[in-house]
Amino acid sequence: VQLQAFGGGLAQAGGSLSLSCAASGLTFGRYAIAWFRQAPGTERAFVARISASAVSTWYEDSVKGRFTVSRDNAKNTVYLEMNSLKPEDTAVYYCAASAGNIGTSRESSYPYWGQGTLVTVSS
Repeated sequence: VQLQAFGGGLAQAGGSLSLSCAASGLTFGRYAIAWFRQAPGTERAFVARISASAVSTWYEDSVKGRFTVSRDNAKNTVYLEMNSLKPEDTAVYYCAASAGNIGTSRESSYPYWGQGTLVTVSS
């Protein structure tokens, strides 16, 4: 199983970035996918997740209304659209996969991880 996250970069506060996570080696439509992030000096934390069926999504409170997670099962890809970015969104963003429809917000539920992509938001 391989997950590859990309799309990170530099944005100004109030701007937008879109991340993608491309998966291979798994039956993609049977896996919940989550995004986590790790800011410098902090532990990795849950950001958003989407069910395998794409019917349900969940968000960490600080990104609700600003971030949108979606997926295209035909392309084995999950997306994270990030709007109204804030300097505190600066982090390395990781995608992760968990077998089953729902997934959880816990790191330990996800056996497969991408390599991370850096998002930097300047004030």
